[in-house]
Amino acid sequence: MVSPLVPEIHKCGSVTVILFGPQFESLDEFALDQVRDFVLDAAKAADPPNVVIDLSHTKFFGSSFIEVLFRVWNRVNSAGGKFALAGLTSYCREVLEITHLDKLWLTLPNEAEAVAAIS
Repeated sequence: MVSPLVPEIHKCGSVTVILFGPQFESLDEFALDQVRDFVLDAAKAADPPNVVIDLSHTKFFGSSFIEVLFRVWNRVNSAGGKFALAGLTSYCREVLEITHLDKLWLTLPNEAEAVAAIS
């Protein structure tokens, strides 16, 4: 049996980090179908509700992944937590700038800075 394609989840102090590794270079519809519920459940289970999503290996995502990010942010925010994105590649950063989501979400160059910013 093939193991499902899922991001790595680990804790850094009071922050839950969801790391999309090298297998998530492209977060297309196929990849999203496999990880959507996993990511949303991980955000819901985060205690305290502080979440960093590390996208340093991701070179592409589209509007469907933006919806997932928005839902994660909404869950974290409504629970009184903090949310940040780390390691955005130039294309992914541009997508967030065009949609003005870079004004809504804290974006930092790497996981360590993102964790420090919301701890």
